[in-house]
Amino acid sequence: MYSLIVLASLLIGSDALFGFGFEQTVSVRGRLMCNGRPAQGVIVKMYDKDLLFDSKMGETITDSDGFFSLVGHGHEITDVDAKVNFYHNCESSVLRCKRKFSIFIPDKYITRGSHPSMTYDFHQMELAGRYPDESHDCLHRRR
Repeated sequence: MYSLIVLASLLIGSDALFGFGFEQTVSVRGRLMCNGRPAQGVIVKMYDKDLLFDSKMGETITDSDGFFSLVGHGHEITDVDAKVNFYHNCESSVLRCKRKFSIFIPDKYITRGSHPSMTYDFHQMELAGRYPDESHDCLHRRR
């Protein structure tokens, strides 16, 4: 049974490693605020949530007005399970670490192919306060 689970995990992960599967695209945009002011320099990363390791689909940072726009790409045999991670310092009490929270993108915004047919709009989000399952992240930086 254990070897069957390992084999299934390797097959699911091999689509990203070897380019198998369908190209899938996700587009998101929004504006981030911190206590009513634009949140500049917030790291925004899109991932495909996988069984063993999440695959990064794309990343950006917010501009001086707090706006971001991101198009992420992935290759999967199954449907992409896209989530967006936000890494920020708004009201952070932990030095050198960023506050982190994730939001999953509804399936209807995932497009097969290289050009997204729809964009998920976060509209304006306030970063002050806590989000469900929020944590601190001391590893992620813009690359």
